[in-house]
Amino acid sequence: MLARTQTRFHDIRLRLENYTPRTAIRRDAWEFFLFVFKEGWACLFGGILLGLLLLTKWLWPPDAILARYDFLFLSALAIQALLLLLRMETVREAQIIFIFHLIGTVMELFKTNVGSWTYPEPSLFHIGHVPLFSGFMYASIGSYLARVTRILDMRYSGYPDRRLTVMLAALIYINFFTDHYAPDMRGFLFLFVGAAFGPTWVHYRAYRTWRRMPLILGFGLIAFFIWLAENIGTFTTVWFYPHQAHDWELVRFGKYGSWFLLMIISFILVSFVSPPREPARNEAIDAEPAEAPAD
Repeated sequence: MLARTQTRFHDIRLRLENYTPRTAIRRDAWEFFLFVFKEGWACLFGGILLGLLLLTKWLWPPDAILARYDFLFLSALAIQALLLLLRMETVREAQIIFIFHLIGTVMELFKTNVGSWTYPEPSLFHIGHVPLFSGFMYASIGSYLARVTRILDMRYSGYPDRRLTVMLAALIYINFFTDHYAPDMRGFLFLFVGAAFGPTWVHYRAYRTWRRMPLILGFGLIAFFIWLAENIGTFTTVWFYPHQAHDWELVRFGKYGSWFLLMIISFILVSFVSPPREPARNEAIDAEPAEAPAD
């Protein structure tokens, strides 16, 4: 057995999981609390980044020596380093997140060039019209998916062949570029996602009992919260869409489908770090807390 330093979150998690409420109602309430707590912990990177967007909107001085975008970029680097230093994220996860950062930045370069959205402020750390911190907004999705997979001890039944998922991810990414010059394939891609992941169930454990839900439903819920986060991001004026150039308004709901597909890419990338596992044989009752190599 490899020795490892437990994180403070690991110790807190074990204490919470070892607590036994006396009544069924309290157990259900405690399980719901643990689910929310673990989901929040999995969102740590994205949540901090989103908080910084709001704080800099209200508190960043207009005559500051350091540009707002550069502060966000340096802050994101520091957060990523702390997650690794405190063992809240594994090196392999960080590598996949870095890859997703690159994938997101390449797409940002293309989309800003064709006018899909705009970054209105100056910065030192940028490529073309894209500030480098923007890639971390994509990476935060990968960070969440990698962390929640471990924290909720996720397993999958009916998972599709890996070659099929790689093909799906490639087609989704290509379509983000070609839809400006050729027919948009999103309708076909939604059908592809349904055919590939429709039979798949995700099994997870927040407390002591295994729960399950259709993986497609999980994808839809995650994409919805990403869409909500994007509304907060555009509210902070860090970037905006053409229809928000004069006054802020909600991001059009059509972007929900785009985030749904982009989140699929992130999920498939994370599957190379955390290969999908089959459900436990006895998933109805399992009183032992889940162990994870890092929290």
